[in-house]
Amino acid sequence: MDFEALENILRIKVDNDENYKQLLATAFTHRSYLNEHHGSILVSNERLEFLGDAVLQLVSSVFLYKKFPLLPEGDLTNYRSAMVCTPSLAFESKRLGYGAFLLLSKGEEATGGRNREYILANTFEAVLGALYTQNGLEFCQQFLERELLYKINNIVRDEKYKDAKSKFQELAQEKLGFTPEYYLIDSWGQDHDKTFKIQVKVGDRVFGVGEGKSKQRAEMEAAGAGLDKIISS
Repeated sequence: MDFEALENILRIKVDNDENYKQLLATAFTHRSYLNEHHGSILVSNERLEFLGDAVLQLVSSVFLYKKFPLLPEGDLTNYRSAMVCTPSLAFESKRLGYGAFLLLSKGEEATGGRNREYILANTFEAVLGALYTQNGLEFCQQFLERELLYKINNIVRDEKYKDAKSKFQELAQEKLGFTPEYYLIDSWGQDHDKTFKIQVKVGDRVFGVGEGKSKQRAEMEAAGAGLDKIISS
């Protein structure tokens, strides 16, 4: 792993700290990688993802609470959801170049895992968990304000905080004259732990793809991706 490149991206200093290096390597280790590397000293990034999610919720909540002192809880919740949803986190992961550092199985690699939104969003949280473990909360606050929370003004301006499916339908009908349609294109996992992949089309054009632990969540993620595309088009 190119730790010098990571230092530049994350604005950290790893030096020769082997524990820090292993922590960062773990943050980029997808569980599929371990299926092909049984003797690896690494573990999957799922525990760091769990921790990073908690840090993300806290920091984003405090940020919004201070930035919008007069807004009710419901509006703050919608703003936060728009910032920390899968397409949003995946976008920042792509911008930061996280995909190049991912440790994946050959199968996951061959099917585009380095660019898969669900994996990239989870990696964003895992890296945040690693940064918190090594550098503490204040560092994470600065990191998130620079790399994620900056987008709040655009979210409010473009009303991305509204229910993604409703907003996307409004814009699709207004701009293109069609109602979006959602299609299940893949699913995997055991019955109690399935992940669904859904694409949304407007007319004959695909506007977004989403993944989630329920069809409804996957549709919302696809609509969120569609919103980004239709607003920028």
